[in-house]
Amino acid sequence: MQSSGLLDLQVNGFAGVDFNATGLDSDALDHALAAMLDTGVTTCLPTIITASAEDLAKRFAALDRAVAKSRLGRIMVPGYHLEGPFLNPAEGYAGCHPPQAMTIPDADLVFGLEAGLSRPILLVTLAPELPGSEAVIRMLSGAGKIVAIGHSSADADTVAMAVEAGAGMSTHLGNGVPQTLHKLDNTIFAQLAQERLSASFIADGIHLPRPALKAMLRAKGIERSILVSDAVSAAAARAGRYSFAGMEIEHGTDGSVRMPGSRYLAGSALTLDKAVGNIVRWELASPEEAIRMACDNPRALLAPAFNAHELTIPMAGSVTWSEDWKVLQIEFEDIVYCRRQRRI
Repeated sequence: MQSSGLLDLQVNGFAGVDFNATGLDSDALDHALAAMLDTGVTTCLPTIITASAEDLAKRFAALDRAVAKSRLGRIMVPGYHLEGPFLNPAEGYAGCHPPQAMTIPDADLVFGLEAGLSRPILLVTLAPELPGSEAVIRMLSGAGKIVAIGHSSADADTVAMAVEAGAGMSTHLGNGVPQTLHKLDNTIFAQLAQERLSASFIADGIHLPRPALKAMLRAKGIERSILVSDAVSAAAARAGRYSFAGMEIEHGTDGSVRMPGSRYLAGSALTLDKAVGNIVRWELASPEEAIRMACDNPRALLAPAFNAHELTIPMAGSVTWSEDWKVLQIEFEDIVYCRRQRRI
């Protein structure tokens, strides 16, 4: 089977490289992006997570310099995803994000972080139950950014308010919430029920049990479902300990990534080609639908942001898949990858 290249909306790092590191350089970024190409991803939004305003500025500056100077960054990275610091700091909702760095939504902070960058912040994840969220969502969406709900306790009314204000997606729905919630009156159902919200899912069998993912895909519909990796530096790397946004994380032999000694997941080691293969092998969708969730749907979600920022929609390239959902060949710009041998 052949498809267009995949688009990952949420990548915190890859192949031993942390995109949140203030020491990130173009060589490290090219290494990570080349490893992502091996998995069929031709476009991605590097994701910066919760930190103080000062640290966010340093992280974005380092990332943007690396992208501008790298070979692959200039053609694979159209912009960035800011996940935090406007998240719910309560136990369970914060996840691995540092709650002490969380703050109420502030559009000026986003615009200030973006001001000196060569590429825009295209996607912002926030918790709409925080004070002032409605106005901020309107400002950000009015400025051409996609606003997503995540790490949030928002009830049905608050979710509806966020959608009316311009929110368009749920970030890694089913995660970034406590282990115990009200059985029916909870933010997961509230977001699933919103027909104007797309939702991203981490299909690794760890973040979401297969039956739960099956039910969520049916409720949201293939046309509004998006596959993401939420990958960190441990993705496409051996089990062991890695650095992520100033934290030590542990990639276990079971495939999970956690803060050592913690029950909280810290991103994933998933790659997007494996997510596509999992969806097909678990019989949750057809091959064409699985590709759509990792390719066409995220591109459609970002299209208004590309238009608003007067960006050219990135070339997708093409991916050839084996029958067991491994990437056989990628043709992208002047790059050809074939059976683990890449020519650049």
